[in-house]
Amino acid sequence: MTHDSPALPEGFVTAQLGAGYEPGAVAQQTVAVPIHQSSAYQFRSLREARERFALREKGFIYSRNAHPTQAVLEQRVAALEGGVAAAAVGSGQAATAVATLALAGRGGHIVAAHQLYGGTVDLFHDTFADLGIDVTFVDQDDLDAWRAAVRPTTRAFFAESVANPVAQVLDMRAVADIAHEAGVPLVIDNTVATPALLRPREFGADIVVHSATKFLGGHGTSLGGVVVDLGTFDFSASPEKWPALSEPHHRFGGVPLWDAFGREAAFITLIKSKYVGDLGPALSPFNAFQIIEGVETLNLRVDRHAASGLAVAAFLESHPAVAAVHHPGLASNRWHGLAERYLPRGVPSVFAFDLAATGDDEADYARAEKVIDALRVIRLVANIGDARSLACHPATMTHNHMTRDQLTAAGISFATIRLSIGLEDPSELIADLARALDAL
Repeated sequence: MTHDSPALPEGFVTAQLGAGYEPGAVAQQTVAVPIHQSSAYQFRSLREARERFALREKGFIYSRNAHPTQAVLEQRVAALEGGVAAAAVGSGQAATAVATLALAGRGGHIVAAHQLYGGTVDLFHDTFADLGIDVTFVDQDDLDAWRAAVRPTTRAFFAESVANPVAQVLDMRAVADIAHEAGVPLVIDNTVATPALLRPREFGADIVVHSATKFLGGHGTSLGGVVVDLGTFDFSASPEKWPALSEPHHRFGGVPLWDAFGREAAFITLIKSKYVGDLGPALSPFNAFQIIEGVETLNLRVDRHAASGLAVAAFLESHPAVAAVHHPGLASNRWHGLAERYLPRGVPSVFAFDLAATGDDEADYARAEKVIDALRVIRLVANIGDARSLACHPATMTHNHMTRDQLTAAGISFATIRLSIGLEDPSELIADLARALDAL
């Protein structure tokens, strides 16, 4: 972070260190959040159990739905994103799935960007089709395409704030305005940017999802995901679109969730009580604890990641073996203007670069293989947001299920290598890449 970078919102770091946990709430008064390693919770009376199961009284029932360590994580991430409530689940993929399932409902339609993580494309293109949910993919930069894709059955827009792996920056305010014109919420995957660099609520988004496995946890040890309701979307304006929130249901005591919980908690209650409860993508107490530990240093790590990532990108742009560097912090990048608008505190350290292409996939793969296998400091790992620097070949790894057209739409070729720059000294990373590229 440079000295003239915009300051974090007031209270951001305080929330990062303490939101959701009051030490005096437990007898030992531990300063660190305890790991509540329990599968279930004892009730003081049958009456208390009845009230909790009917959602008339708050409290823990069974750890598939929620547990005390998870609750701290949920409150902490919600505070960082400026949201009203959150649901923590077993992975980032689970977070995307339960959030969009809850919005789409039965027979709904989603408009999504082409520029998405490969696992999200698989979920939307394949599994959602099996469930009768249609997803229309559009170029995220084509605002007219977002408008044209809207149907009467559309229930959400979905995009990444900074796309994985080619780091396209979404014009979030413009897409949010189109979503709201259509009467639907904008869901943003903010995994790559994190709230330390970009808070989607400030640009019109309504719901945020995270793979907490990545920068929130930060150390490559624990899977987790979080859905945050930013509290900005009024589901009661068109109640017929979201019957799960607006209509009485026997599972919720015959009372509409929106009437019972309102803007503050209805959507997250639906996710937890139905989609997490029924499908079971629970977050373990130990993983919740480890992610909380990671969140406590989020802004410090992200500042270092961003500065080192830009230094590595500048080196790659100068190397003759590199045809293009997809880092929006570079003035030559197509999304540099959007990065200046949406990411003034710094650009995330997940980006890609293209080797000079031959026009033949296997020949391009062989060149990428030679570079990646020559790396000694940067590790070949299918992950991002780790303390360690990681490399990946998207076309044959994280995005390998995508068709040629899908890869092209996402800006990926067999000459593309993704990097996630970690916390090592950037000079060591540059030297590692220089050795590997010079050998081509």
